[in-house]
Amino acid sequence: MSWLYIAGIVVFVLGLMASIALHEIGHLVPAKLFGVRVTQYMVGFGGTMWSKKKGETEYGIKWIPFGGYIRMIGMLPPRPGDDPTKLRRASTGPFQGLIDTARDVAQEEVRPGDEDRVFYRKKWWQKVIIMSGGPLMNLVLAFILFAVLLMGFGLPTPKPIVSPLTATCVIPANQPVRPCRPTDPPTPAAKAGMKVGDQLVTFNGAKITSWDDTTKKIRSHGAGPVKIGIVRDGKPMTLDVTLISQDRPAIDDPKRIEKNVGFLGVGPTEVYETQSLGAVVGYMGDLTGRVAQSMLNLPQKMVGVWNAAFSGHERDREGPVGVVGAGRMGGEILASEALSDREKIMIFLNLLAGFNLAIGMFNLIPLLPLDGGHIAGGLWEGLKRAYARVMRRPEPSHVDIAKVLPLTYALAMVMIVMAGLLVYADLVNPIRLSG
Repeated sequence: MSWLYIAGIVVFVLGLMASIALHEIGHLVPAKLFGVRVTQYMVGFGGTMWSKKKGETEYGIKWIPFGGYIRMIGMLPPRPGDDPTKLRRASTGPFQGLIDTARDVAQEEVRPGDEDRVFYRKKWWQKVIIMSGGPLMNLVLAFILFAVLLMGFGLPTPKPIVSPLTATCVIPANQPVRPCRPTDPPTPAAKAGMKVGDQLVTFNGAKITSWDDTTKKIRSHGAGPVKIGIVRDGKPMTLDVTLISQDRPAIDDPKRIEKNVGFLGVGPTEVYETQSLGAVVGYMGDLTGRVAQSMLNLPQKMVGVWNAAFSGHERDREGPVGVVGAGRMGGEILASEALSDREKIMIFLNLLAGFNLAIGMFNLIPLLPLDGGHIAGGLWEGLKRAYARVMRRPEPSHVDIAKVLPLTYALAMVMIVMAGLLVYADLVNPIRLSG
């Protein structure tokens, strides 16, 4: 294992911890702004590596960098009818016992004078803002990282410039990419004397605007003679080319074969093109839709992870990956000899941005213990109070999310099992970028 591989893992973990820290700041700032007493701000779980108390809040870093939290007092309301000056009856039901214990823990740090500083007593819209702050911070961070990637570095864009990887012979579409053989016929481009680096500018007098435009013009023309304008070493010239017909993979679906389309036999050169802010919005919007679809298919995807972990099946590159797997990707990226420094930075930015997007969207799922569960509770409370005002009824009490704690614990166990499965799969059968 090279030091570059280890360094890549460390760099990714540091980026992940920074993302977690910013997520928790997204909760911390509005909580303090609305007067909630926050006793802890922690990045990580487990034992405390370092901490320092400033004012009423302890700030620290823990040893396991797989998450973080802020501790707000009074997350759950006391049990209705409880008199704090008297002993309570013990609950014998297992679920009710869990709920009562959680209520007790939530009230432990509430001191005299803190009555208006507990979370559950805040206005519904303040609760929504506090709990939305973390996921929104991840989404904003993802957008910033994508903006740096697209607007600063650019995206690889195919240009109508003959690539050095272009084959000089005709290889049927049903055969894998291979070196040319003496029996292979030359491509129309090779016959016409087209060279690597030639820029295609016109097709039968019509201006070429992009590689997609070039491909469509060639395919729709079919077999026959054409005049192709090129620029070679800064000098314009025209080549007489006789296209042939071939069966080629479809542009929109490489698995589908188009019959007897025009064929020239050149490949594009990828050039990094910086994008506009609007392109960043479109890129992130498209990726958001794909992430949302992946979340809907998560149960099915986790079956694939199970099969990869215990049955040796090939790991789905589009499937879920845990922190361990992402860290290994970071190591593989930095240690790769096939990538330039520019490409390594770009892949790192894309990986970290993608993780922030996924974390932000996952936390918005309206189920406890995720942030989305608390957001849903705040919105429900606002809806109940609005209805009461319209119907001229007494103001309802705060939404008591403690009532769904049994479901919360069950979901938390499922999430722990899923996280454990991902860690195991990432160790025994990881997704490899070079695979």
